[in-house]
Amino acid sequence: MLNDQDNMFTKAMMTGLFVGIFDTVICLVYNIGYRDFTGYLPSSLVNVSSLIFAVNLLLLLTGMLYFLFRKVFGGRDNFYIVMGVLFTTFLAWKTETGHRFADATVNAESKGLLLGIVLILGVSAILLPFFYRSKFFDKYIL
Repeated sequence: MLNDQDNMFTKAMMTGLFVGIFDTVICLVYNIGYRDFTGYLPSSLVNVSSLIFAVNLLLLLTGMLYFLFRKVFGGRDNFYIVMGVLFTTFLAWKTETGHRFADATVNAESKGLLLGIVLILGVSAILLPFFYRSKFFDKYIL
């Protein structure tokens, strides 16, 4: 029994880590494209270093959290998905209502950059159970 739980934990953690690495690339491309398109320059919160470390760490922790949801609720992923949608919605709402800069244009651009990253991470966290259960993902990637 312990071996099965170890395998479940490792699989959930590695799935989260792989999705995190993939999301890091997506977030970096989004960051570069958004900054080129809008001309947004401040990089105190969202920069290459913070994206590389934070995205990987967040999705690794999300994989561990998914393991806990599987352990508590069994194989039913509905509760995890609903909680992920609610949490992503909450973070998107808080991002939109936040105010970081006095200049309205820079503030709006900051919200757009952060909102895009929140949505990328939220969608990936919500899709984590689908990757976890995928036989193709298990066979060829993990």
